[in-house]
Amino acid sequence: MQRLLVVGFGDVARRALPLLALRFEIVRASRSNGFDLDRPETLALDRADALLHLAPPPGEGDQDTRTANLLAVLEARRILPARIVYVSTSGVYGDCGGALVDESRPIAPQTGRARRRADAEHRLALWCSSRGVRLVVLRVPGIYAAERLPLARLRAGTPVLRANDDVYTSHIHADDLAAIASRALEDDAPDGIYNAADDSEIRMADWLDLVAERHALPRPPRLAREQVRASVPAELYSFMCESRRLDNRRLKRDLGVRLRYPTVCEGLKHEHALGVD
Repeated sequence: MQRLLVVGFGDVARRALPLLALRFEIVRASRSNGFDLDRPETLALDRADALLHLAPPPGEGDQDTRTANLLAVLEARRILPARIVYVSTSGVYGDCGGALVDESRPIAPQTGRARRRADAEHRLALWCSSRGVRLVVLRVPGIYAAERLPLARLRAGTPVLRANDDVYTSHIHADDLAAIASRALEDDAPDGIYNAADDSEIRMADWLDLVAERHALPRPPRLAREQVRASVPAELYSFMCESRRLDNRRLKRDLGVRLRYPTVCEGLKHEHALGVD
């Protein structure tokens, strides 16, 4: 059985585990078992036939030093996986003015977190290309599930943008993302970049209204952009400055992905049926 190194063993990795365990001997690399990407000396690796990279970049700067450390250790220990799947962010596209965005669009990251993800993509692409390693990059929008809904934000009454100022936001259910990552690790999965998003085309305020309705919470107040900017944390406001709709046709055509929850309506209905609040 091939050995899969999973770097960053969080929620998505746990959801993917039942699928991955059918095909791989899995090595879990996370801080909980002493694996720290900020401290290369802790990266005790010996063999990996494939790598699933789910670890986030550091919290500051424009470079992903964690991915740099990981690649340096792979190089030093002569570990050459046949395939790497990296879970990135759709934030690398930056603000697209609400346009429908496919994978051919040049990236234009506008925030520090997006620039760090773009740096990781670049490092991985160079490393894999020079060594004949197949690379799949999944550009992921907002991940949601029962435990990953903005309920605290709704309960706090945090405002959203009024209709004239609002932005498009994309989503993917955590279970669907886990299945996509598992599919991307299969031998016949074409390498390249994929928008790992569902079919939803929804404005941010409408998304929050939908979550509020499902959980019997008040809808958030809708304010003008300048009022919202003065009322919310800077990091949250940065999400309200980028508008794009992700084109997922390549995901479905080339990877053959069939989404369990094609839109947020189906995903929220499922979570509501579970009775999780």
